[in-house]
Amino acid sequence: MLTSDDLAFFNVLATSASLAESARKLNVTPPAVTQRLNALEARVGVRLIDRSGRRLALTDEGTLFATHGAIVADAIETLSEALANRKSAVTGHLQIVAPHGFGRIHVAPVVDAFARLHRGVTVTLDLSDHPSSRLIESCDVIIHIGPPAPLNHVVTTLAPNRRILCASPGYLDESAAILSPSDLAQHRCLVVRENDEDVTLWRFQQPSNDPVTVRIQPAMSSNDGAVVREWALAGQGITIRSEWNVACELAAGQLRQILPEWEIPSADVVAMLGPRHGRSARTKAFLAMLRQSLSPPPWRRSEQVDIASK
Repeated sequence: MLTSDDLAFFNVLATSASLAESARKLNVTPPAVTQRLNALEARVGVRLIDRSGRRLALTDEGTLFATHGAIVADAIETLSEALANRKSAVTGHLQIVAPHGFGRIHVAPVVDAFARLHRGVTVTLDLSDHPSSRLIESCDVIIHIGPPAPLNHVVTTLAPNRRILCASPGYLDESAAILSPSDLAQHRCLVVRENDEDVTLWRFQQPSNDPVTVRIQPAMSSNDGAVVREWALAGQGITIRSEWNVACELAAGQLRQILPEWEIPSADVVAMLGPRHGRSARTKAFLAMLRQSLSPPPWRRSEQVDIASK
């Protein structure tokens, strides 16, 4: 006789790369996971996981078990939430994915406040700039900066976020003047390489002019935005960074905005929600709290210098 605990246990295995990873998620020892898996396989009468390779792999029967188990688990969770909603309770497990830097600064404090307010909710916050498809499909809320990705997700905007062309005063004082976007081709440029995006093609627009694109040759690049920002602060060159990420440095004069009369395509802060997860009471409550914390955006509050005037 299978139980909901069996389904939850196997779901952890099915979304893990190894039994050791499953043990860490379940907060038990690897032998305990193996023992419980053996008992589960004995009860259902088929082998669910192939343990012959280095990585955990589901058998055909294991895939069937995981698929149908997820459907049943979702149905149970939906019923529980529906009953909880009758008494306006926020319960269940909330899984959130957010980018590393933005997640640490702006999402983690809200998660802390949310968990204190709703003791009936458990929360997992995964910080990842490139979450796997498996992680995306299993989570409730994906915090994303820039154009939303998967079309099968509901998208809601949380806060506006411009992108800023900037460099340190030291670099600008010692380099040739930048009077138009085309001048950037002669400068040291710093880029963040993300996914398959063409980061060497910089786009600019102005109400009174046609859009302009500039092909730059990166002097330095990294897959970590914080590293690129530090390079810019150290005078290594020019970069494009999110407003939230450099507002303090611009206000303090450590970075200077370049070509403020030209706009760069913005990268708003959005939340992507799965069709079912977006309806849960816990998801709605968390998003309401996160949206409130970002309104007005912390990077645009009165203590910050107006970036457009820099």
